[in-house]
Amino acid sequence: MKGERVRLAVSVGCPSGIGPEVAVVASRAMRRRDRGARILLVGDLGAIRAAARTRGVDPALVVRVRSVAEAWARGEGIPVLEPRASLAAADRRPGKPTRASGAAQLAWIDAATDLVARGEADALVTGPVSKDAIARSGGAAKRFRGHTEHLASRLGAKEVTMAFYTERLTTSLVTTHLPIARVPRAITPAEVARAAFWTAAFVDRLRSSKRGARPSVAIAALNPHAGERGLLGHEEARAIAPGIAKGRARIAAAKLAVDLEGPVPAESAFRLAAGGRFAAVVAMYHDQATIPMKLLGFGEAVNVSLGLPIVRTSVDHGTAYDRAGKGTADARGMEEAMALAARLARG
Repeated sequence: MKGERVRLAVSVGCPSGIGPEVAVVASRAMRRRDRGARILLVGDLGAIRAAARTRGVDPALVVRVRSVAEAWARGEGIPVLEPRASLAAADRRPGKPTRASGAAQLAWIDAATDLVARGEADALVTGPVSKDAIARSGGAAKRFRGHTEHLASRLGAKEVTMAFYTERLTTSLVTTHLPIARVPRAITPAEVARAAFWTAAFVDRLRSSKRGARPSVAIAALNPHAGERGLLGHEEARAIAPGIAKGRARIAAAKLAVDLEGPVPAESAFRLAAGGRFAAVVAMYHDQATIPMKLLGFGEAVNVSLGLPIVRTSVDHGTAYDRAGKGTADARGMEEAMALAARLARG
């Protein structure tokens, strides 16, 4: 229920991008939308106050807190937790990320994640980051390739699946941030089964009722026309079809009321899913999923990490450096990410 209290820890993303701005706007929108939600922004106070000012929000409402207990006790305002020293003004200039801001982005992700892992918050929501700025900040950060992979490692998750959700379309990925040339070899029966299982579990969890037709998840093919029986590629027979069989076995063992279909040619899978035929589509690689998602749900789609021991959602857009500091960023994606995180945290 929306009135049930839930605590969201929000890492605001790159301070030089639109993350602080959409976090401020969405926090205020969520206060009206869900009176039971409590929101703590984890980031740089100066960047968040500057973002508030660009949107006509009184910066005095953005208040530094020293602990999560103080944040959850507040009835008004926008609480901000700074887990490290404040950034210099030069390190939060719109559109100009630096090594210092890259290190800060990762620190904010880790701090917000740890709050949820320790039970001091109920769900994690993440803003858009610069993978390049983080990777270039030095040390262990050079291995950073994205939230999903980083959170899986930090939380010790054996399996994690990147998914995107809107009311109209849900899709997930077998492979994530890989060069396209490495994708075919990375598609294995085990990876297909992993993505299929967690997508089915997500579909099952989101169903408002167990009545009615049993939902189906489409497993997209990699090659045109699902490979044409090997004429246009062998990944469907080598990996995808065996992965579907393994996924069905896992779904049956977990007693999930969800079917798998495929391999379905990708062009058909997404069209049919958008029309209601499938509850979700499992895509083989990043852009196979994100192109239809951004065509149909840009600005509203939510990135969800399935398989983590915590609830984590995120916006589906980037830092938008070209729009940073102008006060024109669309905050619907962040609001929807907060709303879905609250829904999932409440179970």
